[in-house]
Amino acid sequence: MHDPRYAAMRELLFAERERQGLTQVDVAAALGKPQSYVSKYERGERRLDLVEFVLVAQAMSSDPIALLRQLLGKIG
Repeated sequence: MHDPRYAAMRELLFAERERQGLTQVDVAAALGKPQSYVSKYERGERRLDLVEFVLVAQAMSSDPIALLRQLLGKIG
């Protein structure tokens, strides 16, 4: 979970949430999860698999493919 590539994914999701003006509570509610779920993946205490990444992106009304492309650009 401390791999720089995973950190890049966490930073991307955090930045997207902030860009959208959403709180952790907002994203968690859209996912049907507790706020701690969002907090834990943003702090690197919990991993997200690909399906979860897509669900988080959708919960933020973001295009998961576009986010994945951004991530690939960062981790090359």
